[in-house]
Amino acid sequence: MTFLTPVQKELGRRNFLRALAGTPALVALGAASAMKGPLSGGPVRLGVIGVGGQGRTLVNNVDPAYGDLRALCDINPAQFASADEMIAKRGATPARHYAEWREMLQKEDLEAVIIALPLWLHADVTVACLEAGKHVLCEKMMAWDIAGCERMLQASERTGRLLEIGYQRQYNPVYQAAYEGIVRSGQLGDVYHARLVWHRNANWRRTGDPPSPDYDPSRWGYPTWEHLLNWRLYWKYSKGLFAELASHQVNVANWFFGADPDSVTASGGVHRFNDGREVYDHIYATFDYPGGRTATYSSIESNAFEDRYEIFFGTKATLFISGEKEALLFEEGGEQRPTGVQVTPAAGAVVDASETRPASAPGQATTIPGQGGEMPSPTRNQISRFCAAIRVGTPLACGARSGLESARACIRANEAVEKKTELTL
Repeated sequence: MTFLTPVQKELGRRNFLRALAGTPALVALGAASAMKGPLSGGPVRLGVIGVGGQGRTLVNNVDPAYGDLRALCDINPAQFASADEMIAKRGATPARHYAEWREMLQKEDLEAVIIALPLWLHADVTVACLEAGKHVLCEKMMAWDIAGCERMLQASERTGRLLEIGYQRQYNPVYQAAYEGIVRSGQLGDVYHARLVWHRNANWRRTGDPPSPDYDPSRWGYPTWEHLLNWRLYWKYSKGLFAELASHQVNVANWFFGADPDSVTASGGVHRFNDGREVYDHIYATFDYPGGRTATYSSIESNAFEDRYEIFFGTKATLFISGEKEALLFEEGGEQRPTGVQVTPAAGAVVDASETRPASAPGQATTIPGQGGEMPSPTRNQISRFCAAIRVGTPLACGARSGLESARACIRANEAVEKKTELTL
């Protein structure tokens, strides 16, 4: 958001909070929005399949009042140590380790499973867990192909088990307040255009050594250690930037528009990092929605000036959500007077990690006059609400159908790049 001046940023923050004044959406930005346990019936017995970077973020955000983390599963034994440390810091009982998820399901008395595996495995593992009677929280994107998404949804409906997809923005108080207090209330007017951006200046390739000199990942479908370590760079396992980044923001556009796109045009390619990767390092797309609405998307790996944001342009105002942390509002025309509300850094704030932001990155918390406290972690909220849905029927914020439509749009966008034509969804 470096293209806005400090004065513009401050004005946008104050306008946003002023627009929420006196509404329930304002409370969502304060500490009161954090879910509080314990649950009636006790914590849900959980297992986690996949404890890489995002898997460990999920482990670190399990509230013991909501989830009892019994078991961890990963084919790379080197992943367990840091996850164990996170659990120990909470004073919880150590989780048992497994290399095979089927063995974990057989031996552990679990009620629910959190899945943070490479994309190509989502459908098969999720369906098997649902059919084993477990509720499932599966990381985004829902599945590698549309057929896999549909299998997951059908398995959830057939077994009567909950299936949630890991779109943390749906559990982020900033987005919740923006939707309820600004979008849904009509303060933007008619919105015909949204701009979605996720720009970086870095190589997506990872480096690292196998857990042992004789480690053989081929038994799990990866011909080499490189394919396992950098699965995101190969089409067999991944859908690239559209899956890992764009699907988050397309999910927000679908949510705020209250509709799914009708068609997509897209372009992209490997323009910078010709290092053997298959997936694109630059992507661009235009998603057309019902009612003459359009969302444009870009993700590049050659410049980080704009970072990541979503902007919704309305006939009355513009809503700007930056870095998943703060929302700005700019009215169309007229003098805008700031109020005495500020956004300040919060020491020790819980910060989520992702492919673009390590767990140690600094965060911001929104300070509300008369409320105080820090913005709760969206990932923590998501896991707690997933557990509450199992125990007491609290509604899920995203749901499998929403996850399916976000995946459909992004899968078709990749196909549009390949076929160089507009595709219907």
